[in-house]
Amino acid sequence: MSSSTVTARRISAAALAAAAIVGAVALPASAADHARPERPKVEISAVQYDSPGRDDRSRRSLNKEWVELTNTTRRTVNLDGWTLRNKDGRTYTFHHYRLDGRATVRIHTGEGRDTDTDLFQDLRDYVWDDYSDTATLRNDHGRFVDDESWGRHHRGGHQHGGHQRDNVRR
Repeated sequence: MSSSTVTARRISAAALAAAAIVGAVALPASAADHARPERPKVEISAVQYDSPGRDDRSRRSLNKEWVELTNTTRRTVNLDGWTLRNKDGRTYTFHHYRLDGRATVRIHTGEGRDTDTDLFQDLRDYVWDDYSDTATLRNDHGRFVDDESWGRHHRGGHQHGGHQRDNVRR
């Protein structure tokens, strides 16, 4: 091989390496210019699975059992058709509800008037098992979004923080 061929190959290799470095440095800037819109991220942020006080199935007692959902993005998320379900298959379906960006909604077991921050399942019996259960959130296509498990018999599952205080799972 002649020295001019070796020199030409070295120059080509150096040019390719320089182009790769320039491309890698420029990539973040161009990626920022064409950033994807934020994906909806709704999570189960807390669960009050054992209502404080006597379990007498009163409206007050039933409404002290709840699950909180938080939208961690800045965009409003349409929850129409989404479901919240316990391990026994008891399911609450969201109807015509939009969760604002950075907002939280509490889904109570008992009866009440729905607001922007509180929704009611209008049930007359408790949904969440005091000893062991899983709350599972799915979107309107039935795809898993988040879950929260508690008790001694849960198998894995996603847990936010994993601590308990006054029968509230956060």
